[in-house]
Amino acid sequence: MIKYLILVAGMSISMYGQSHYPGQHPGKLKLDDTKNVKVLGFDLHDVKLLDSPFKDNMVRESKWIMDIDANRLLHSFRTNAGAFSSQEGGYFTMNKLGGWESLDCDLRGHSTGHILSGLALLYAATGEKMYKVKADSLVTGLVEVQKILNQKGYLSAFPQNLIDRAIAGKSVWAPWYTQHKLFSGLIDQYLYCDSTSALEIAKGMADWAYEKLKPLTNEERKRMLRNEFGGMNDSFYALYEITGESKYKFLAEFFYHEEALNPLMDKVDNLNKKHANTYIPKLIGLSRDYELEGGTKNREIPEFFWNTVVDHHTFVTGSNSDKEKFFEPDHLSEHLSGYTGESCNVYNMLKLTRHLYGYNPQIKYVDYYEKALYNHILGQQDPKTGMVAYFLPMKPGAHKVYSTPENSFWCCVGSGFENQAKYGEFIYYHDKGLYVNLFIPSELNWKEKGITVKQETSFPNVGSTKLTLSTPNPVSMPIHIRYPSWAISAEVKVNGKKQMVKTKPGTYIVLERKWMDGDTIEVSFGMQIKVVPTVDNPNIAAITYGPVVLAGKMGTEAMAEPAPYSNPKLYNDYYTYDYKVPNSLSNKLPFSAKKLENNILKDKEMGLEFKIKGTENILSPIYNIHGERYIIYWNLTK
Repeated sequence: MIKYLILVAGMSISMYGQSHYPGQHPGKLKLDDTKNVKVLGFDLHDVKLLDSPFKDNMVRESKWIMDIDANRLLHSFRTNAGAFSSQEGGYFTMNKLGGWESLDCDLRGHSTGHILSGLALLYAATGEKMYKVKADSLVTGLVEVQKILNQKGYLSAFPQNLIDRAIAGKSVWAPWYTQHKLFSGLIDQYLYCDSTSALEIAKGMADWAYEKLKPLTNEERKRMLRNEFGGMNDSFYALYEITGESKYKFLAEFFYHEEALNPLMDKVDNLNKKHANTYIPKLIGLSRDYELEGGTKNREIPEFFWNTVVDHHTFVTGSNSDKEKFFEPDHLSEHLSGYTGESCNVYNMLKLTRHLYGYNPQIKYVDYYEKALYNHILGQQDPKTGMVAYFLPMKPGAHKVYSTPENSFWCCVGSGFENQAKYGEFIYYHDKGLYVNLFIPSELNWKEKGITVKQETSFPNVGSTKLTLSTPNPVSMPIHIRYPSWAISAEVKVNGKKQMVKTKPGTYIVLERKWMDGDTIEVSFGMQIKVVPTVDNPNIAAITYGPVVLAGKMGTEAMAEPAPYSNPKLYNDYYTYDYKVPNSLSNKLPFSAKKLENNILKDKEMGLEFKIKGTENILSPIYNIHGERYIIYWNLTK
């Protein structure tokens, strides 16, 4: 029987942010990361989320992250260091974590890294001491383990021989990938929770890595990089940025993967059959390098990769991959399986999008971010339990499969601890003026300008939002409001007076004036139903309304326990899960694409449910469909 989370009634938490981006954490960075950047995000404490489905997700996630005992998260680290004997381990023996955190899994320890990041974000966003207290207990435990190991700074939940196997080119499950999660969590603890102990741990680990890797030949280096190593280059660039120590820059450059990246430099799409989540973090690291030191290569490779993935390898939901791998470009209709859309890929694509947007603030980046955020990340979490899905299946009649509290801890569970804790990170940006990118209920406190901006909206249930400005003194500046590419019209009012909109969809509407206390901006966008065929098959199509993907709700026939959850006795059924789709379930519709658009009727005046005329099919946003089967892609009549 699956153990579910009990949510705390009335719990109110807002949280946002993930990792660090240019212009943040003044005083903690030795190097300037803003010289190659045009627009900057706001610090975590500057944005407060207001009531919305995003905030609801964050409340559930925060409850789960606090429910996992720190001793359980440290158990595998202590076991690796021999920090206690089996006679002492009654508590630990009975309460070990399962799944990918079990002691027989090479990836053990990765969740602790993600949770360190998640707790850092919660503390930074809310100021609630309980998050820092728990994080400090984890950091204190890791300090103890690192000291007991006494291996020149090495720290992990597994012994060094897993790293040795990677260096030797032998079979092993991604030890550097797991190390990256721990590095990231410790760095976030320093940046957001002021934990100098966490920084010292990370520096010790990096010093060990420098001594371990510097003697390797170039051939040994290339052989090691054939294994997955996550965003190690990103972590080492971050340490270089914080400390200014050149040995960390050496390590970051050491993880430059020629085999994967050089074809992209030559504008070659080499992604077919490549493990998607192995690729994406490499580009995040290059983007970090560009922000620090510039370089045509460091900018053009990530940009080409992003354009290639988004334009040729991405489903209508903003997600990508089939069984975690990219496939041939523009072959979407051939890969509508039960194992599409890995959540970690979307997590990393959103991180990459933020970096690229910072030095090239084009609307295409925001449009993609919005699409992936609403259609994948928002719906990744089960509202009943707080558990999260590994995949977003495109298979007609499939359903989301959620993790379990004790026996999963997949990679997407780890990144999920951060996904649900950073919804406020991309809503607002700034240079001399303000950029409003996303329409999410929130309040921005821009201290440098002495202005507060409150955004109230029920978007996407309605295509409008309202901004109210509060300022003790008049502020002259431009406010840029995104005019989404999906919008068919825009109406803008300032203090109730209609403004002329001269720009087109896919740009910013710029309002420049002296802003006074109490000024309001109201924006309404026209939204429409759109049928989106796959490039390779015009008769296989999805349905959208504005940025929202509408899926057919197909009920629960043949869904027996433990569905919609993973088998709690297994931790690797994400590839073998049998959806048991009934033979009677069909995704065929008696319409062409053009006729289908004209035969979809809105069912509720203020909601987002639709009917397909002449059928019994009900359409609803994919992020709202939980615990039942659905259809995203339909088979249309020619």
